[in-house]
Amino acid sequence: MFYRSTRDSSLAVTSAQAIAQGISVEGGLFLPSEIPQITEETLRGLADMSYAERADVVLGKFLTDFTPEELHHCTASAYSTANFEISDIAGLTKAFGNAQILELWHGPTCAFKDMALQILPYLLTTSLKKTGEQKNVVILVATSGDTGKAALEGFRDVPGTQIMVFYPEHGVSSMQKRQMATQEGGNVCVCAVEGNFDDCQNGVKKIFTDPAVREKLSAGGMMFSSANSINWGRLAPQIVYYVSAYAEMAKRGDIRFGETVNVVVPTGNFGNILAAYYAKNMGVPFGKLICASNVNKVLTDFISTGVYDRNRDFFATCSPSMDILISSNLERLLWLLTDGDDAQIRDWFGKLSKDGRYEVSPAVMARLQKDFAAGYCDDAQTKETIRRFHDEYGYTLDTHTAVAVKVYYDHLNQTGDTTRTLIASTASPFKFSPSVLEAVTGKVPQGEEYDMVATLSECSGMPVPPSLAALKEKPVRFSGVIRKEEMEQFVLSQLGITE
Repeated sequence: MFYRSTRDSSLAVTSAQAIAQGISVEGGLFLPSEIPQITEETLRGLADMSYAERADVVLGKFLTDFTPEELHHCTASAYSTANFEISDIAGLTKAFGNAQILELWHGPTCAFKDMALQILPYLLTTSLKKTGEQKNVVILVATSGDTGKAALEGFRDVPGTQIMVFYPEHGVSSMQKRQMATQEGGNVCVCAVEGNFDDCQNGVKKIFTDPAVREKLSAGGMMFSSANSINWGRLAPQIVYYVSAYAEMAKRGDIRFGETVNVVVPTGNFGNILAAYYAKNMGVPFGKLICASNVNKVLTDFISTGVYDRNRDFFATCSPSMDILISSNLERLLWLLTDGDDAQIRDWFGKLSKDGRYEVSPAVMARLQKDFAAGYCDDAQTKETIRRFHDEYGYTLDTHTAVAVKVYYDHLNQTGDTTRTLIASTASPFKFSPSVLEAVTGKVPQGEEYDMVATLSECSGMPVPPSLAALKEKPVRFSGVIRKEEMEQFVLSQLGITE
């Protein structure tokens, strides 16, 4: 299987080349030229496998230039109890009505990004060997909170790599900031940026696609790659947990094999729900894919109207990982919905870059709405959902999963759609203790954050994840803040490259 670029469909590279490179030279995103299929028989076979074994099957359909032995080394190394606190690493948990929560945050950084970023270093190092690449890899990451820590942890002290993470100074929770600022490892670097996530993401993309910068790196024996979901090696592992969840639901008797299941995903950059779309198009019987947004509802508006418009106020919310106005992975979906029309993709995303806005055709709109629905809620509704769920079910939601639950309830009330539904839970509530504690108790918490963490543990009956508890005593290593215009020079200086 070959991989195309969304902005130049004539390109054809292997999965190893796509993973090693991260992003195409003209700024397009790599994606497979076809979507492999999974039969009901295969799903039935997956039911009796471990998560790592399921990953072997699903990833093997996309990474066809990897040998079974190479792929198994990656999956077995990543998806083990050494990395995840429970053996059921993508566990189906709380059921309420016709809905069920899929907890994806039992990895080392307590966020769903661990599901992909624990395996990406293995996929990347294997890809570099397969392509014969001898350069050291410089990984640039823009984060709205969770990707940064998960990438830092995944690539910590991986030979032949350096990783730099940029996050919006006031756009992550205090716990997320502490996770990144205390990161250990000799090959890591973290820096805050004055601005929002989109500023960080645009800065990283600009550096990636600057020929002069790439030339300087090459002269120094280095090359860029990415750990954001613009890298197919980040996105492909996310498909696994949706396929796995369906097989697990059927195994447990929650559904019958072949029964339709809707999926609700809280998302800002669109990668997490795009993975569900790939699973559906592989043959997993998913129905509506429901995109849940906070008040930065650019995706909800797009799915409802066909107009993508980032020219709007930006809000810092209690669900900061979704505070995004430019959703990178939407480009991959639109390439699929236009049957690979790269000229149309270049036109739309050129308009987005120049004017901050584009509008898709009625035909694309019809295809979009066939599979997707969308909704949003504000912070007050998010916190009310956390309180309600805690009181009714004794289960504590984080601020992002609460957005998904609220949007699920709205979808149910508006449509009467009682289809069995899977809700992706993306983070531990302890990463957002002040907001969650306020929601549960109805009072604005006072004092030091780790006091709030302890109080939340008491209120929720949940133990504090050891990785978060350990942060209290870790020294801060990274506290720098730069302007977005300084990102390129910061990267070059950190790499020891002078003009």
